[in-house]
Amino acid sequence: MSEKFVEVDRLRAQLQNNRSGELFQQETEITSQDVLSRIEKVILEIITSLTKEEAPMLVFQNRSSWANIRFDSAVGLHMGPDSNTVNTIRSDCSASVNRFALTLKVLSAVYKLVQSNTYATKRDIYYNDTQLFGTQRTVDSIVDDISCMLKAPRRSLHVLATSKGFLSGDLSYMEEDGTKVNCSSRVTAMSVSSNVCGIKNISSQAKFVLIVEKDATFQRLLDDGFCSRLAPCIIITGKGVPDVNSRLMVKKLWDTLHVPIFALVDADPHGIEIMCIYKYGSVSMSFEAQNLTVPSVMWLGLLPSDIERLRVPKDVLIPFTKKDESKLTSLLKRPYIVYQPAWEKEMEMMLKLRQKAEIQSLTSLAPDFLTSVYLPNKLRYGGWI
Repeated sequence: MSEKFVEVDRLRAQLQNNRSGELFQQETEITSQDVLSRIEKVILEIITSLTKEEAPMLVFQNRSSWANIRFDSAVGLHMGPDSNTVNTIRSDCSASVNRFALTLKVLSAVYKLVQSNTYATKRDIYYNDTQLFGTQRTVDSIVDDISCMLKAPRRSLHVLATSKGFLSGDLSYMEEDGTKVNCSSRVTAMSVSSNVCGIKNISSQAKFVLIVEKDATFQRLLDDGFCSRLAPCIIITGKGVPDVNSRLMVKKLWDTLHVPIFALVDADPHGIEIMCIYKYGSVSMSFEAQNLTVPSVMWLGLLPSDIERLRVPKDVLIPFTKKDESKLTSLLKRPYIVYQPAWEKEMEMMLKLRQKAEIQSLTSLAPDFLTSVYLPNKLRYGGWI
């Protein structure tokens, strides 16, 4: 049975050799005192403006502008140090005065959390004054703005987020509070930790990690005993577009285990974009790229060429919409696609055929085709790009 991992082991050796030459290293951890000093600097600037009878303002790099984004194959999409497109939140403008006040409110909460060495979730902050904030989304956005403004990862702000992701397989670790977690159950998955950076004592013999785009597919793999059939391995899902904790967990597994990480996504533009977020990051979180991206992620499936090769019945394929075409065309223009000619070829094939397929379409070939045939063969014969 060891033959099933020959290609995976070969890839692992190759990745470890490449890793030794990486230029980008993990950033130095920002201390609590660093965060407190940076907040104090922001407040001091506000006080200085008031003493000069000037309207205070908050300025930070624009998190949604491609103009601020740089690309490097070793770290993905990251915010350049010379970014000149900024967001300005003014206190003397009716359109932004409310945002200014709310940002200071959250900044105050962060200062207290860091100072007292306690943690809170974004939901805790929202429920502290629901009428003031209006929506949870407002708090989420402000926390990310503050993280960008202070140039400090969210965990350094002592603000956590409830995880939506799950993982299962040959993995055990200890949470920061001492709780021991074992992910090897065959029937139930574990929620991704809400404090991934506090995880320690990671133990695993996994040969690979499989990122699964959708929860439904993840549950199917769990039900079919995938982690036992192809043991030892780890599977993880962010249940669609991944939250920060799911991305942090994938990064943690890569940094700790140095094993191949594969992505299993639908053969459609949305699935490809989700895979790209794990691999190269997103514009909105580019200021924290070095802690979130895993450029070694490989595309295992579902490939557009697999649809042709396996002769998946046409009646289970889904026609392209204008939105799909627009999304795929946009993806093909992303700076990282130049470095992935095999991906580009698959995407152009999808654009030419103007059809997409969900992973579930493989059940049209056989009910257990995904877990019994497709994935085992892909891993055994190196069917990734």
